[in-house]
Amino acid sequence: VYVKESGGGSVQAGGSLRLACAASEYFYCMAWFRQAPGREREGVAALSYEDDGTFADFVKGRFTVSRPMVRNNYTFYLQMNSLTPDDTAMYYCAANERYVCTLLISEYNIWGQGTQVTVSS
Repeated sequence: VYVKESGGGSVQAGGSLRLACAASEYFYCMAWFRQAPGREREGVAALSYEDDGTFADFVKGRFTVSRPMVRNNYTFYLQMNSLTPDDTAMYYCAANERYVCTLLISEYNIWGQGTQVTVSS
């Protein structure tokens, strides 16, 4: 059982990146979190197949999430637009095996290793 992130990199302010999270199996809820140096890990966005997504206030209108309904493909995407230097962080994909879908870290028991996003001014 695993989730694995990809798609991080360096971009200039105002640019875009798409992160992908490959999951080994179906999970009711998948989410993105991020952690900048010296700061606590925080929720970015979460999505189940039964809702339109839950977003942190700081990304509303800039980030979207999607989970295409493709047979045997459990990839979860985070599209990030209008990036700013404040979005610089390690981004983590997470999943849970419970029927909840929030931005609470404690709800997630499956984590990826993270992918670095760096936004320069």
